Amino acid sequence: MKQTFSYALCAVAAALFLSGCSGMNALLKSGQPEQIYSKALEYYDIGKWQRAITLFEGVEHYYQGTSREDTVSFYKARCRFKNRDYETASTELDDFRRKFGRSAFIEDAEGMYALCFFFLSPAPSRDQTVTGQALIAINEFISRYPESSRVEEFKKINNELTERLHEKAYLNAYTYYKIGRYKSAITSLKNALKEYPESKHREEIMYLIVEASYRFASNSIADKQTDRYLAMLDSYLSFKEEFPESSHIRELDRMAQHARDYLDRNNKDNNI
Repeated sequence: MKQTFSYALCAVAAALFLSGCSGMNALLKSGQPEQIYSKALEYYDIGKWQRAITLFEGVEHYYQGTSREDTVSFYKARCRFKNRDYETASTELDDFRRKFGRSAFIEDAEGMYALCFFFLSPAPSRDQTVTGQALIAINEFISRYPESSRVEEFKKINNELTERLHEKAYLNAYTYYKIGRYKSAITSLKNALKEYPESKHREEIMYLIVEASYRFASNSIADKQTDRYLAMLDSYLSFKEEFPESSHIRELDRMAQHARDYLDRNNKDNNI
C-alpha cells in the first residue's frame, strides 16, 4: 500500500514537472515578452531560480537596447547567485558591471560579484588564487561604496579571507620543514612572516625559523656551518626578544648553546 502511494506521489510530481515545463515552453514560444517577463519575476519571487533563469534568458533579446535591459540582466545573474552557481554568476555580474555602470542595480551587482569569489574561495590547503580575487573584489566594493550597509560585513569577510592566506603561507612553509628541506623552509617561513606580520602563527613561524636554521646548519658541510650557526643565533635572539615567555624557549636555548659551543671550538681551532 505504502509503495503504491509512493509511486502515485512520484507520478503526480512528474506530471506537475512536465506540465510546468510544457507551460514554460509555450510561454517562451508565445512571442509575448511582457508575459514572459512577468512570469520570470513571479518565479523569482517564490525562489524558483532555475525556472526564472530560463524565462529571463528567453526574454532578454526582446529588451536589448531598452531601459529594461539592465533589469533582465541583473535578475538573471541574481538568480544564478541565489542558485549557488557562483562561477556563472561571477561572469554574468562582471559583464553587467562593465556594461551597466550607471544602473540602479550596480551596487548590488558589485556586492554579489565580490561574494561569488568569497563563496568560491577554497580551504587553505588548496590553491588560493580565487581568495586573492575575492580580496580584490571585496576591497574594491568597500572603497567604492564606503557608506553601504554591507561594509561591516565585507570587512569581516576581508579579515576571514586574509586569515586564509596567512594559513596557506604557513602550511606551505611548514611542508618544506616537515620533509626536511630546511633551506626552502627558512625562505618560505621568512617570506610568510614578511608578507603577513600579523599572522596568528607568528610565534610558531619564528620558532620554526630558528629550528630549521639549526637543523640546516647542523647538516651543512664544515665550511658553511659557521655562517649558518650565526644566522641561526640571530633568529634565536629575535624570537627570544619577542616571545620571552614562550614554551619553546628552553628547547631553543639548548640549540643556541650548541651553536655557541660549535662557534667557540671553531674559533679556537682557527687560532691554533
